[in-house]
Amino acid sequence: MTVTERVREILGRIESAARRAGRDPAEVVLVGASKRQPIERLLEARDAGVRVFGENRVQEALGKIPQVPGVRWHMIGRLQRNKARRAAEAFELIHSVDSLRLAEVLDRLGRERGRPVECLVEVNVGGEETKGGVAPAELPGFLEALAGREGLRVLGLMTLPPWREDPEEVRPYFRQLRRLAEEAAARRLPGIEMRHLSMGMSHDFEVAIEEGATFVRIGTALFGPRPA
Repeated sequence: MTVTERVREILGRIESAARRAGRDPAEVVLVGASKRQPIERLLEARDAGVRVFGENRVQEALGKIPQVPGVRWHMIGRLQRNKARRAAEAFELIHSVDSLRLAEVLDRLGRERGRPVECLVEVNVGGEETKGGVAPAELPGFLEALAGREGLRVLGLMTLPPWREDPEEVRPYFRQLRRLAEEAAARRLPGIEMRHLSMGMSHDFEVAIEEGATFVRIGTALFGPRPA
């Protein structure tokens, strides 16, 4: 399949999953996870209707952004503090805030420029040591520490759950993230919104949408395998 055909298929699956859940398909944004993908594929995806691309590495994104105009860019990989300034300048949204020290750096950068850095808080719902993210039990205190900061605005949560061959086995993790977001929203902390849930990738995004995802990060199913 061409990238154009893949985009059309995925958008159709997104619409069907949203309607199964009684949701408006317009609530769900396809984020093209474009790590190591060539510019030609990104341009084809853009022309087929993809309007948001997600990158894992700041340096790679900086090389791509000028070559793919007319789209928005999100940081979806783990962000090192020494790359925070460039990330805050390049990306509309950072999905992966996972430590207070990183949040403090972004808050300072947002205050310096006079416009808050918008982000999501990454939650490690599977408790996996190899992955970043705030532990679910620590999330309330973490959000309280971020509340009311002039240079930082939290718009929701993100997760990368454990891999399971059967997407249905991942559903409880997506459901957990949604419940954590509902609990956080009920607290009405200043500067903390639960507008977005970033969850679901190529093999499980339909289940994620059924559980409330507003951003689905899709790479292989959209672009095909990454070049070696």
